[in-house]
Amino acid sequence: MPQNEYMERHRKLHGRRMDAEERERKREARQAHERSYYAKRIKGIRAKMMHKARYAEKAAMKRQIRQHEERGSQAQKEAKGGPDHPVPAMLMERQDADRQKVLANTIKQKSKEKAAKWSVPIPKVKMLPEDEMFRVQLSGKRKSGQWKRVIPKACYVGETFTRKPPKYERFIRPMGMRFKKAHVTHPELKRTFCLPIVGVKHNVQSKMYTTLGVITKGTILEVNVSELGLVTPGGKVVWAKYAQVTNHPENDGVINALLLV
Repeated sequence: MPQNEYMERHRKLHGRRMDAEERERKREARQAHERSYYAKRIKGIRAKMMHKARYAEKAAMKRQIRQHEERGSQAQKEAKGGPDHPVPAMLMERQDADRQKVLANTIKQKSKEKAAKWSVPIPKVKMLPEDEMFRVQLSGKRKSGQWKRVIPKACYVGETFTRKPPKYERFIRPMGMRFKKAHVTHPELKRTFCLPIVGVKHNVQSKMYTTLGVITKGTILEVNVSELGLVTPGGKVVWAKYAQVTNHPENDGVINALLLV
């Protein structure tokens, strides 16, 4: 093997991560945001050079799209063999109108499919008051020092989580209310599996609850489904999927969720 190809050698010896393709896809998706962030803050001659290169890329892309469109329209005309009778000038743009209508219908259909893909079993959830979510924890002899809050709801913290010293800990998540696994039901298989939780993706109550890892009814969890052996149409192993909580974990003592297929 040539020198300095240590990454290829390591990949041959030990293989790749199970989520390597997913990480590459996310890295490519982030490139647009990183490029935009860089373009907004760059100044001077480097900004001019970057905008010039970006303009050339856009022009080449538009040129290529135009060539494909012309090629498609020319192929359609050749297939039809031309009209048998001459078309009046007022009807010549009717073909373009039909094409625009087809494109609009295609876009609408794609948006409907996307909405159906991300539809959840429980679309609406009753909002909880803040007094129920955060219980005041007295600390110190002065009433002005009531700044600590205890979360009496089910929570998820990572494997490497360590509590802050009591002097600096604002949000207290009791050990008895921390969960690491959830009972996830597969809607198509009609089976329930006990799967480890990877993280809290979205809590409908508040963005802060998502950051704290609070789990309530309607919360979207990310669970590890590598044990199920799910495979994508391309043959890649599915490592994690989303599931929505369908019960009140603080009342039942367990987390029941439905897998979003």
